[in-house]
Amino acid sequence: MKQIRTAVVGVGALGRHHLRWLSQIPQSQLIGFFDTDHEKASRYAVEYNIPAFRSLAELAGQAQAVSIVVPTTAHFETASFLIEHGIHCLIEKPVTARLDEARRLKELATKKGVKVTVGQIERFNPAVQALKAYSLKPSFIEAHRLAAFDPRGTDVAVILDLMIHDIDLALSLVQSEIADIQASAVAVISEQADIANARLTFANGAVANLTASRISLRAMRKLRVFQHSGYFSLDLAEKQADVYRLASGAGPQEGMRVPLGKSGQDILYTKVGDASKDMLGSELSAFVDSVLNDTPVAVTLDEATEALRVALEVERIGLRSIAGFMNQSGR
Repeated sequence: MKQIRTAVVGVGALGRHHLRWLSQIPQSQLIGFFDTDHEKASRYAVEYNIPAFRSLAELAGQAQAVSIVVPTTAHFETASFLIEHGIHCLIEKPVTARLDEARRLKELATKKGVKVTVGQIERFNPAVQALKAYSLKPSFIEAHRLAAFDPRGTDVAVILDLMIHDIDLALSLVQSEIADIQASAVAVISEQADIANARLTFANGAVANLTASRISLRAMRKLRVFQHSGYFSLDLAEKQADVYRLASGAGPQEGMRVPLGKSGQDILYTKVGDASKDMLGSELSAFVDSVLNDTPVAVTLDEATEALRVALEVERIGLRSIAGFMNQSGR
């Protein structure tokens, strides 16, 4: 069996899961990891029985493909160093902290001929994957992504921390340029936006209304997609979707038929998805496969850069609304 030599940079709360999966994927030969916290690195080296590299340069001399799971502000420096050494990279979202950094990574990756993808993990949600069986032409998308407060995410606003997932999903589902962005945000318990709402209007007329909060008492990750003759309600946390379609519409015809009043039409109801699938495992497997077999990556740098561009614009407008409120309240 062909394998590629893989490694992880950054073994915090999320990086540990990257280690675990890259040690289990058959096509991945996990050769080690690097973390600036040497005490933690020594502990994990024993726990996972793999080398802890003493420097990024030492790792770069041996790995072929790397998961970058460091703070957002370090994404560009870390990724550019590895790309310069000809190493394929999966960068956790958002791709970088600044738009110019993302664009420079694209130029560098093209120059060096390496694959770079970004961890927009909801693309691998079984509920989202199941929608590929249907003809999607969304007219309206509504998303709610609510989470409890976690101090680990406060280096960025809730837009770059959470909402960017739904921005990316909306962009990938609608497949049209953005014509207008409206947004508002509130800083509740941090200096950044803790809750935000964005309304994205696309050039083809579709609209996405997105809400993200990191100060909620109850977690929620839901996405609803409305279009002519169909409605898709996705519970992203449960990895399942309820699909309602007119029986006369395109797509699979299996499912429970429900008469639609006196209209003479039937609604087809189907539940799709697979709660047993692990999204990170699927994401890393796809990355390894794309490197090993020289196939396109699941999330391109262009797509990740556009999601970042929209997220930063939402953040800019949202911060303006925060400043306006504070000025009015005399804070």
